[in-house]
Amino acid sequence: MDFDEKFLQEMGLSAMPEDQKQKFLDYIQEELEVRIGERISKGLTETQLNEFDAITEQSEATRWLEKNRPDYREIVTRTINEMKDEIRANRAKLVGA
Repeated sequence: MDFDEKFLQEMGLSAMPEDQKQKFLDYIQEELEVRIGERISKGLTETQLNEFDAITEQSEATRWLEKNRPDYREIVTRTINEMKDEIRANRAKLVGA
Protein backbone atom coordinates (compact mmCIF):
# COMPACT_ATOMS: atom_id res chain seq x y z
CA MET A 1 0.00 0.00 0.00
CA ASP A 2 1.20 3.46 -0.83
CA PHE A 3 1.08 6.10 1.86
CA ASP A 4 0.91 9.33 -0.06
CA GLU A 5 -1.35 12.31 -0.80
CA LYS A 6 -3.99 9.97 -2.25
CA PHE A 7 -4.04 8.01 1.02
CA LEU A 8 -4.48 11.25 2.96
CA GLN A 9 -7.39 12.21 0.70
CA GLU A 10 -8.98 8.80 1.20
CA MET A 11 -8.72 9.26 4.95
CA GLY A 12 -10.16 12.78 4.79
CA LEU A 13 -6.88 14.37 5.84
CA SER A 14 -6.24 16.69 2.91
CA ALA A 15 -6.61 19.65 5.28
CA MET A 16 -3.74 18.45 7.45
CA PRO A 17 -1.02 21.11 7.66
CA GLU A 18 1.53 20.57 4.89
CA ASP A 19 4.47 20.44 7.29
CA GLN A 20 2.86 17.51 9.12
CA LYS A 21 1.77 15.34 6.19
CA GLN A 22 5.05 13.54 5.47
CA LYS A 23 5.76 13.03 9.18
CA PHE A 24 2.32 11.50 9.57
CA LEU A 25 2.76 9.25 6.52
CA ASP A 26 6.14 8.08 7.84
CA TYR A 27 4.58 7.37 11.23
CA ILE A 28 1.77 5.34 9.67
CA GLN A 29 4.25 3.25 7.68
CA GLU A 30 6.40 2.56 10.73
CA GLU A 31 3.43 1.82 13.00
CA LEU A 32 1.94 -0.61 10.50
CA GLU A 33 5.25 -2.43 10.16
CA VAL A 34 5.42 -2.85 13.93
CA ARG A 35 1.81 -3.98 14.30
CA ILE A 36 1.98 -6.39 11.37
CA GLY A 37 5.31 -7.78 12.55
CA GLU A 38 3.97 -8.40 16.03
CA ARG A 39 0.89 -10.18 14.73
CA ILE A 40 2.74 -12.30 12.19
CA SER A 41 5.36 -13.33 14.73
CA LYS A 42 2.77 -14.64 17.19
CA GLY A 43 2.74 -18.40 16.93
CA LEU A 44 6.12 -18.66 15.25
CA THR A 45 8.97 -20.48 16.93
CA GLU A 46 12.26 -18.81 17.82
CA THR A 47 13.88 -20.76 14.99
CA GLN A 48 11.30 -19.47 12.51
CA LEU A 49 11.75 -15.91 13.72
CA ASN A 50 15.51 -16.20 13.26
CA GLU A 51 15.04 -17.66 9.78
CA PHE A 52 12.77 -14.79 8.80
CA ASP A 53 15.10 -12.16 10.25
CA ALA A 54 17.92 -13.55 8.08
CA ILE A 55 15.97 -12.99 4.85
CA THR A 56 17.13 -9.97 2.87
CA GLU A 57 15.06 -10.15 -0.33
CA GLN A 58 11.36 -9.25 -0.51
CA SER A 59 10.48 -12.12 -2.84
CA GLU A 60 12.16 -14.61 -0.52
CA ALA A 61 10.34 -13.12 2.48
CA THR A 62 7.03 -13.47 0.66
CA ARG A 63 7.70 -17.13 -0.17
CA TRP A 64 8.75 -17.80 3.43
CA LEU A 65 5.57 -16.20 4.78
CA GLU A 66 3.39 -18.13 2.34
CA LYS A 67 4.90 -21.35 3.66
CA ASN A 68 5.21 -20.56 7.38
CA ARG A 69 2.41 -18.07 7.95
CA PRO A 70 -0.15 -18.67 5.18
CA ASP A 71 -2.60 -16.21 6.78
CA TYR A 72 -0.14 -13.31 6.58
CA ARG A 73 -2.04 -11.51 3.81
CA GLU A 74 -5.18 -11.57 5.92
CA ILE A 75 -3.20 -10.22 8.88
CA VAL A 76 -1.81 -7.40 6.74
CA THR A 77 -5.23 -6.48 5.35
CA ARG A 78 -6.92 -6.59 8.76
CA THR A 79 -4.18 -4.49 10.35
CA ILE A 80 -4.33 -1.85 7.61
CA ASN A 81 -8.12 -1.66 7.90
CA GLU A 82 -7.90 -1.26 11.67
CA MET A 83 -5.37 1.54 11.24
CA LYS A 84 -7.63 3.25 8.71
CA ASP A 85 -10.53 3.02 11.17
CA GLU A 86 -8.37 4.61 13.88
CA ILE A 87 -7.35 7.41 11.55
CA ARG A 88 -10.94 8.10 10.53
CA ALA A 89 -12.04 8.12 14.16
CA ASN A 90 -9.38 10.73 14.97
CA ARG A 91 -9.66 12.76 11.77
CA ALA A 92 -10.65 16.01 13.50
CA LYS A 93 -7.65 15.88 15.83
CA LEU A 94 -5.28 15.05 12.99
CA VAL A 95 -6.27 17.99 10.81
CA GLY A 96 -6.22 20.37 13.75
CA ALA A 97 -9.93 21.12 13.73
